[in-house]
Amino acid sequence: MTYTERFLNWLETLPDFLVYLFLGLSAFVENLFPPIPGDTITAFGALLVGIGGLNFFGVYFSTTLGSLLGFLCLFRIGGYLGRHFFIKKNYRFFKREDILKAEEWFGKYGYFLIAFNRFLPGIRSAIAVVGGILHLKGIRVTLLALLSCAVWNLIWILLGFGLGSNWEIIEARLSALRTTYYVTLLIVFGLFLVFFIVWKWTRKRK
Repeated sequence: MTYTERFLNWLETLPDFLVYLFLGLSAFVENLFPPIPGDTITAFGALLVGIGGLNFFGVYFSTTLGSLLGFLCLFRIGGYLGRHFFIKKNYRFFKREDILKAEEWFGKYGYFLIAFNRFLPGIRSAIAVVGGILHLKGIRVTLLALLSCAVWNLIWILLGFGLGSNWEIIEARLSALRTTYYVTLLIVFGLFLVFFIVWKWTRKRK
């Protein structure tokens, strides 16, 4: 029996509410400690939906809420500790260069960066921190972060759900799935940047 099989069998032995809680917590903690594979665990939850073990909306709600609260937690921490703290400490998970990169991107794209934060796995936690450092408006940040989490988790859950009863092949296909997925996201994000640049250029001409 593979690790994936043991893990899913263990999840199936738990009461549903504990599984939803586990999925929500994994999505939350992933924001605070990016190496934790929260997206993969979300996909596992979707696999349980595919084999009839969990409710689709239960998985979607718990993971989206966890992702949103994790983002807002970092947003508040960034506002409380301030820029100097993160630049000076240069933490492993919040590197100085990531903070500076996020600041540069905020200068170019503003609140649009919040809406796309989940699609930038390497820097999304830094985006949350810098959003707090810049004291962006909380309500607007919450709504845009919710949109980002909702779209991102829906994609992952649909991918996991699509495997259905074939969940035993996930370990062999996960690496290729992630690569294809991220390439697609880069293309989509590139198209968005082109649209954004054209929009800004059109406004300037007016």
